[in-house]
Amino acid sequence: MVIELAKILVFPGLVFLFAYAMFAQWLDRKLYARMQNRVGPRFIQPLADIVKLFSKETIIPKSVDPVLFRILPYFAFAAVATSFLFLPIMDSPITSIDGDLVIVAYLLTIPTLVLSLSGWVSATPYSIIGGIRCLSQLFSYEVPYFLSLLTPALMLGTWNINEISKGLPGMIVAHPIYILPVAVAFMVGIIALQGKLERKPFDIADAETEIVAGPFTEYSGRLFGIFRLSLDMEMIVGVSLLVAVFLGGVYPFSGALAIVSYLVKTIFVLFILAYIKTAVARIKINQMIDFGWMVLAPLSLLGILLVVLLHMGGIL
Repeated sequence: MVIELAKILVFPGLVFLFAYAMFAQWLDRKLYARMQNRVGPRFIQPLADIVKLFSKETIIPKSVDPVLFRILPYFAFAAVATSFLFLPIMDSPITSIDGDLVIVAYLLTIPTLVLSLSGWVSATPYSIIGGIRCLSQLFSYEVPYFLSLLTPALMLGTWNINEISKGLPGMIVAHPIYILPVAVAFMVGIIALQGKLERKPFDIADAETEIVAGPFTEYSGRLFGIFRLSLDMEMIVGVSLLVAVFLGGVYPFSGALAIVSYLVKTIFVLFILAYIKTAVARIKINQMIDFGWMVLAPLSLLGILLVVLLHMGGIL
């Protein structure tokens, strides 16, 4: 019982998730700055930002429902922290059940729903517009994101993240042709994750030059800090999920080497996300919707179609 509780709270649980989220935010900002020929933040800056927010006064506007306004950030935090328990960071995840891929995918939807609701609850024009944009983007990237995760699940005939992580490398080695649908699905997953995290070019919901901070506009102090921390943690969970599903997770290592494998693969995906953020400017909300349904959705269906055709051809 003590060991399990330590895994949940310390490693590879909440404390590790918090620490790695701080590192990932620094790395993302540092890469983004260096690609723009800037210096970027110091290593301790993300932690200093969180400490500063938690130490500031939390202001509750008179126009909002104070109870709902206060509890919404905690729902986002709880959903992200729970989803991390299903991901293989070492030899196996803290908890693993049949269908946990679906559970994690839906848990990662909660922060976006919370953001849209927080914008509506804030009852100010900028917040409401930001909340509406959150929902609009959700309908654009969520289907391609789910379909991209479905591709390796169909290949292996399981919805268990750990089983997919262990089984996919061996399948590709035995049948190299399967790298085609996996590559297509991975590309869709990367782009859809960029939208899920509301990063450039999909940072439409909190576009500071248009709607101040979108759904975050009325949040301050500790509540805003919890929201920012939840989004940083969501980036780690989303990247870890892609690594587990498409890149074999910690395979083929165990023990300390498994942790090194996990860190190397997640940093690789973080670099791709940072490069996309640097290379592409913000798009309009209608362009995001068109791109999601006209490009990402067909590509994700193409990956599934390739798997079905290969199965029908008797390759597996």
